[in-house]
Formats: sequence, structure tokens, C-alpha cells
Amino acid sequence: MNKVKGLINAVGERTAELQQIRYAVLPWQEHAITEVTSHAGQVAASTQAAIIYLNENQGRYLVPEYRDHLTKIADSSVDLKDTVDTFLEYEKAQEKIQLLQNELRLAVD
Repeated sequence: MNKVKGLINAVGERTAELQQIRYAVLPWQEHAITEVTSHAGQVAASTQAAIIYLNENQGRYLVPEYRDHLTKIADSSVDLKDTVDTFLEYEKAQEKIQLLQNELRLAVD
């Protein structure tokens, strides 16, 4: 759990940096920052809850309460990854559209 906590702290540092620039980016990027920050917060909260549980219940790893914490960490992590992946795909699509518009010399409003 300490390794997970370290990784979550690193994500937290990155999302804090993103929060500082959120109002100087495109609207879709601002939305991406909001979504990623939300999912990262969920992972962090679930990780903290699991750590607290472990500290208070040494040796009780197979009980449903602890497994629920781990499931929440896993689910929130998947949501975070999927969100990042989707926004990266969107960015690539936007770049492709821009490239095609430039190639075709299309005027864009």
C-alpha cells in the first residue's frame, strides 16, 4: 500500500500542476483536467481508507471491508486510465482534423 500511496502522491503533484494552468487551456483540456483530478481524488481517498484500515487491523487482509477498499482503488484507477486515454485520443483526432484542414486549405470558423 505504501508503494501505491507514493504513486498516488505523484499523480496528486501532477494534477496540482494541471490545476494551476486549467484556466489558460482550451475548454476540452479544462474538462480533461477536471475529470482526471476527480478520478485521481477517488483513487487517493480509497488508498487512504485502505491504509487506515490496515493500520487499525493488522493481519486482517482477507475481510470484505479491506477487499472493498482494494476494489475501489482498482475501479477508480481504471476510470482514471480510461479518462486519460479518451482525452489523448480526442487530442490526436483534433490534430488529425487540423492537419486535414490545412492540407485541404479549408477555412474554419
